[in-house]
Amino acid sequence: MDLGIEGRVALVTGGSRGIGRAAAEALGREGAHVVVGARGPEGVDAAVAALRDAGVTAEGIIVDMSDPHGPADAVTRAEALLGPVDIVVANAGGPPPGRFVDADDAGWDLAVQQNLLGTVRLIRAALPGMRSRGWGRIVTITSTSVREVIDGLALSNATRAGVAGAVRTLAREVAADGVTVNNVLPGPILTDRMRQLLSSQPDLDAAIAARGAQNPTGRVGDPAEVGDLVAFLASDRAAFVNGASVMIDGGESRVVG
Repeated sequence: MDLGIEGRVALVTGGSRGIGRAAAEALGREGAHVVVGARGPEGVDAAVAALRDAGVTAEGIIVDMSDPHGPADAVTRAEALLGPVDIVVANAGGPPPGRFVDADDAGWDLAVQQNLLGTVRLIRAALPGMRSRGWGRIVTITSTSVREVIDGLALSNATRAGVAGAVRTLAREVAADGVTVNNVLPGPILTDRMRQLLSSQPDLDAAIAARGAQNPTGRVGDPAEVGDLVAFLASDRAAFVNGASVMIDGGESRVVG
């Protein structure tokens, strides 16, 4: 299937590993030109090198989504490198795990800055150009916790839900301008985040297998599967998919709708 995004410029934050890197790779396979943004220079360099080895036009930038000026600066630098940004994949690492009653103001502030306001600022910076050109795709990466909260992830539950609400609101405001805005809700995906959350277990491989056994598919998901979904939502073929929160969790969630 031709997704119609060859030559489009995509900015993927959190793009050096996990779901973000998988999204960058999926977009690159479809012919998009990709700017990988992340906090760590080594990870960015490695991701860009891998993309270029696969024949993708790719550049890298350092971006801290919790910095009030970071997201807008990322858009400016991406456009200086590869041209106007047509596709934004807003992906940021999850806040530290913990219970609501144990989270202090500093923890809440960092989670909001990174996961909610960072996403808002990134979209706000790229949106005017998309609207003026009459084409744009915005895909945010959150979690199935938007639909069904996850125990022990209070900060993530709250900020991810905020992103989903912003997505649904914005989608109605910009659809007539040729811009779609959608939210991807990954479930149990084998990323560094999952490994971190399971790191207290004595046998990590066994813990991952046990987590997969809880899923109807009998396994955890692969980041590449999420990347393919992101690429579709960023495509011409998904022009009528707008304001959606699409779960990719192997059917694990019991929430209807």
